[in-house]
Amino acid sequence: MTDSESADDTEGEEGLTYAETGVDIDASEAATKALIGAAGEFEGDYAGLVDIGDQYLALATDGVGTKLLVAEAIDDYSTIGIDCIAMNANDLIAAGVEPVAFVDYLAVETPDEETSEDIGAGLRTGAERADVALVGGETAVMPDVIKGLDIAGTCAGLAPKNAVFPGEAEPGDAIVGWPSSGIHSNGLTLAREAVTRDHEYDDPFPPNPDRTIAEELLTPTRIYSEVLAPLRASETHAAAHVTGGGWTNLTRMGSYRYEITDPFEAQPVFEFVQAEGEVSDEEMHRTFNMGTGFVAAVSEADAAAIVNDSEDARVIGKVTDGDEAVSIRGLGLTE
Repeated sequence: MTDSESADDTEGEEGLTYAETGVDIDASEAATKALIGAAGEFEGDYAGLVDIGDQYLALATDGVGTKLLVAEAIDDYSTIGIDCIAMNANDLIAAGVEPVAFVDYLAVETPDEETSEDIGAGLRTGAERADVALVGGETAVMPDVIKGLDIAGTCAGLAPKNAVFPGEAEPGDAIVGWPSSGIHSNGLTLAREAVTRDHEYDDPFPPNPDRTIAEELLTPTRIYSEVLAPLRASETHAAAHVTGGGWTNLTRMGSYRYEITDPFEAQPVFEFVQAEGEVSDEEMHRTFNMGTGFVAAVSEADAAAIVNDSEDARVIGKVTDGDEAVSIRGLGLTE
């Protein structure tokens, strides 16, 4: 799909939706709010913040999701550890926090040495990319609970109190974006359903036959460690890691209108998923990052400096007053 395509391009199609494949984002968010309400107030959005004097200790926890099922299908878990660290480290970075340490939790139906080695190698690579220390982990064998395996982790970070982003965008802010590496680790339930309608995971990926469909889906999540320094050196009001919920993640930066005028081009994997599943433009943008993996709302005066200090950043839009929504590629997305 090109930037000029609009929601009308898929009008009338009986295509897949994320909810129909088993993941209802609205229901998930409602359940999360219920959990938070029952547990009490949490300080922080992307990361939990603990006041330890002159700085914050921050914690984030996440897993890899159904991307694991793609790895299982081709018996290749070598990149899964990267994803696990990325999903946690990026949430800390979105809060203005520097990731420093990581612990993992691997739950398996049956222990397998080769699989564990693959996952461990990925964790090591992810830790190097995020510049964090692997300080421990736990493996649990639970055949009555787990079918296959699941992996999650927790990342700890530190930030001076004046370095944490306020978390609220301001009208007039420029929106700076950084490209994704591909599908990352969200929306795989929809992507898997779409691409396996008429293909096997080990089939050649049509836009690049040198790779298989599985290899394309398993492209590791980008870790955005390099964006922290330029954002901290500027007047950054809020940032967002574009994950579950796709572009509606931007509304976590405040109840404003986010006008995206120059998004990064969506990688071929998104066009492939959309075509195979007959997925609407709106559903694609509400589910996937569509080429842009990280955004920040910054003072317009500082936007150029951030772009100059970043290898592949650019201004992709602006924050305005108005109804809470994200305007992108002819779509109007609300949470």
